[in-house]
Amino acid sequence: MSQSRHRAEAPPLEREDSGTFSLGKMITAKPGKTPIQVLHEYGMKTKNIPVYECERSDVQIHVPTFTFRVTVGDITCTGEGTSKKLAKHRAAEAAINILKANASICFAVPDPLMPDPSKQPKNQLNPIGSLQELAIHHGWRLPEYTLSQEGGPAHKREYTTICRLESFMETGKGASKKQAKRNAAEKFLAKFSNISPENHISLTNVVGHTLGCTWHSLRNSPGEKINLLKRSLLSIPNTDYIQLLSEIAKEQGFNITYLDIDELSANGQYQCLAELSTSPITVCHGSGISCGNAQSDAAHNALQYLKIIAERK
Repeated sequence: MSQSRHRAEAPPLEREDSGTFSLGKMITAKPGKTPIQVLHEYGMKTKNIPVYECERSDVQIHVPTFTFRVTVGDITCTGEGTSKKLAKHRAAEAAINILKANASICFAVPDPLMPDPSKQPKNQLNPIGSLQELAIHHGWRLPEYTLSQEGGPAHKREYTTICRLESFMETGKGASKKQAKRNAAEKFLAKFSNISPENHISLTNVVGHTLGCTWHSLRNSPGEKINLLKRSLLSIPNTDYIQLLSEIAKEQGFNITYLDIDELSANGQYQCLAELSTSPITVCHGSGISCGNAQSDAAHNALQYLKIIAERK
């Protein structure tokens, strides 16, 4: 979507400057140039450098929207797109159409949302960017990455990163944080490899799963483990809360991820987060005199929360 307006008569398309300069001839001679590049070259030759300004930026929605205004000489145009680059391209394209005095001729603007993998060397592909572009294209929430583990000797570190997309999760490992993120993103892309870019479909249909454990399904579940939890006091000494939570997760169809926190608490205890891939996602905090105790406390708190939810009518 683009809009344009004249503030005065457009600059001439041809002028004498060590020869005749024609915008039309320049476009024909360099068909591979983007609108931004063509408009910049035009501005350099006519001493009217294009100036771009961001008028609007909506990034809190599923599909971000940006609006850019370009001013070149006495012409001002705007363009809109799902990325800043695309919005600037479209603003430049609108300005060029006025300068050509022929709005029926349009540039083929390369869409940065869906790059053609077949035209890029495999080792140059960016799975993190590709996954984000795919999410935007289909109207999904953007992927979120969390560093869950860091270990190994100093000369051979290993990182584990969790990637969440909608209600699903993948993990990736690597010798660097970036490589771990890439590997997690690649796992998601492997699931989506058979999606046509033109099809806007739900993530549930893509992955072939339901939303998993919801509060509604939890309250109405006939499962033995969750109903046992409803009757439990959760205060019996020596109870293995981690094992109990694991059994309920297996029965109800959600995953558990324990995230150890590097910093100690204010009173010097270890800390941990237990994340449950329920819908919505549940995160509970735990602390203790060791990492194991902190995980057990986080599992205990998660069980207490599930018990409250499951009993609520």
